[in-house]
Amino acid sequence: MFRETASFSRRATFFQASLSLAAAFVFLLSVIPAQAGSHSAPVTRQDNVADILHDVEIVDPYRWLEDQESPETRAWIETQNAYTQSFMENIPVREELRERYTELLRTERIGMPIERNGRYFFAKRAADQDLYLIYLREGLDGEDQVLVDPHPMSDDGTTSVGLLDVSQDGKLMLYQVREGGEDEVVVKMYDVDGRTHLKDEMPKALYFGLSLLPDKSGFYYSRHDTSGSRVYFHTIGTAISEDGYVFGEGYGPEMGIGSDVSEDGKHLVITVFHGSAALKTEVYYKNLAEGGPVTTIVNDVDARFIPQVGGDCIFVQTYWNAPNGRILAIDLNNPSRENWRELIPETKAVMEEFTLAGGKIFVNYLENVASKVKVFESDGKYVRDIAFPTIGSVGSVKGRWGHDETFFMFSSFHVPTTIFRYATSTGTQEVWARLDVRVDTERVRVEQVWYESNDGTKVPMFIVHRDDLKLDGDNPTVLVGYGGFNVSFTPFFSATAVNWVEHGGIFALANLRGGGEFGEEWHRAGMLEKKQNVFDDFIAAAEWLIESKYTNPSRLAILGGSNGGLLVGAALVQRPELFKAVVCTYPLLDMLRFQRFLLAKLWVSEYGSPEDPEHFKFIRAYSPYHNVKKGTKYPATLFVTGDSDTRVAPLHARKMTALLQASTGSDAPVLLRYESTAGHSGGGSVTRDIEEATDETTFLCWQLGVQEIGED
Repeated sequence: MFRETASFSRRATFFQASLSLAAAFVFLLSVIPAQAGSHSAPVTRQDNVADILHDVEIVDPYRWLEDQESPETRAWIETQNAYTQSFMENIPVREELRERYTELLRTERIGMPIERNGRYFFAKRAADQDLYLIYLREGLDGEDQVLVDPHPMSDDGTTSVGLLDVSQDGKLMLYQVREGGEDEVVVKMYDVDGRTHLKDEMPKALYFGLSLLPDKSGFYYSRHDTSGSRVYFHTIGTAISEDGYVFGEGYGPEMGIGSDVSEDGKHLVITVFHGSAALKTEVYYKNLAEGGPVTTIVNDVDARFIPQVGGDCIFVQTYWNAPNGRILAIDLNNPSRENWRELIPETKAVMEEFTLAGGKIFVNYLENVASKVKVFESDGKYVRDIAFPTIGSVGSVKGRWGHDETFFMFSSFHVPTTIFRYATSTGTQEVWARLDVRVDTERVRVEQVWYESNDGTKVPMFIVHRDDLKLDGDNPTVLVGYGGFNVSFTPFFSATAVNWVEHGGIFALANLRGGGEFGEEWHRAGMLEKKQNVFDDFIAAAEWLIESKYTNPSRLAILGGSNGGLLVGAALVQRPELFKAVVCTYPLLDMLRFQRFLLAKLWVSEYGSPEDPEHFKFIRAYSPYHNVKKGTKYPATLFVTGDSDTRVAPLHARKMTALLQASTGSDAPVLLRYESTAGHSGGGSVTRDIEEATDETTFLCWQLGVQEIGED
């Protein structure tokens, strides 16, 4: 619901055709309804595998559910889905919610454009279409021409496409094809003028960047697998097996490596990220014009460096000696450290990101969690601010160093997303595209409050509600948060927030430690051994909402996904009496085994590793799966995940569902919504987005007593 981008499809049969008689018998012993025809949760077989970790015995009752493809697990999933739907399909408000989500989500939508040689490439989805198509527009006022339509690629709308890069002359396009919500994609190459595909095709894999050379002879890319990330060069027209290795040997799967070619094709910049937390990055450079070797810019500083090339200079955003961020200039003709120059110094506002366009530097700042964009000359001289209509969020500013044209995206909780075209030289702007949805913005109020966490830290929170809200302590409220990986959660347009507020509810977003809202110090205050601060901040937000008469525990729900799923999972087990309902999507929950699966080694820098005896102590203390207590009265909980989540293993939600169903001492339902094509990366059909949002909001309305729009 919170992501509003997930892709789902429901399995058609209870048993797979390949399920053998023996497997079916095992299944019947594994998952038996406690009472036939009742709404009692299915009883799941326990195998109680015991591990000794740092001299501590850890018993895992549902280890068998880690095997995603076993017939027993597949049958268990089918039973859980049937159990969930036996509740959902009978809730009266469901159809009303679906109709409103259809109005909010089934509208024409246009993505940020890529301009090349007067041609504009972009993704667009018509109101009557399920998926985004890739379009070409010749000039600003040209006709929109379809280049790639994913609808024929799958019968169920689970295959999507996305733009990757376009050559400088606008004649060669790279795009990706994604199955379900997988992170892994296939990369295709497309002759724009000929409207045909090249024979070259990159196999399904996880790619961290593809950059075409200006002459279209080939492109650099980084591919990540179980051995780690490696940078290669592909020559157009040759076999993928002949791609040349460039960089990455010796780096393990806990590292991520990205590569980027400069606009003029003279320079290749390689960045090594020490895990997703990226407290340290390394930067390397290769002079492509002269065919030079890969040389080091920086690899010995424990700080984040984010490089972009403009001309013969690397502009670098860094938190080195500047926890709120600053920008340095490194002359590629003389890149030694003693010659680095500080262009834009650190300020009280947090430097979230920067973009090079039209020979200028666009810096996106966060000031009290509101976006502000400032424009600077290449020598660091201030030029102007970009104005916005209200408090909100600016998406990445997109432009090119040698071109005057720039694009940026703006939205707020109740303000539909608008893409602006901006002239770098003059500062004039115009609307490129606007999301056309019916929202009564005059009736929606957004306020920012500050509350104290348990250690006295002041934490901000956005609260969205109707203008006629009464602080009577009885308003249905949904509290969301994230708190990790230096990610900032700023006011953004949300169909969920709009639909919930229209139903008389309150939508609250807490800006927790662990995020990037107040710079690197804020991030570090919520990671590793300080991760409990994030959960404390979230719990304190809930307590403040109750104490301030916005709501009460019988009308309060929490919602989070991915790292936010870990957040609500921890809050669920630490303070179950504080919440009426929990929606936990694509979560991390078994934190003593998380690093063993999929991409999770990249997250050790953020969470620590349970294999480290010191890390084990603090991870064990908060790991949701290991802190469920038999007989505790847990709130109603809905877990959401699916097979195609190739980032956070869906085994977390499967195991936690079984454990909570077996352990809870309340009669509140514990449900699992599981789809075969659901995943982290979205890209699926709007039909499935609507169904996911409808189910999750239906669950919240049911539990918090919301009957219809405007009535509690």
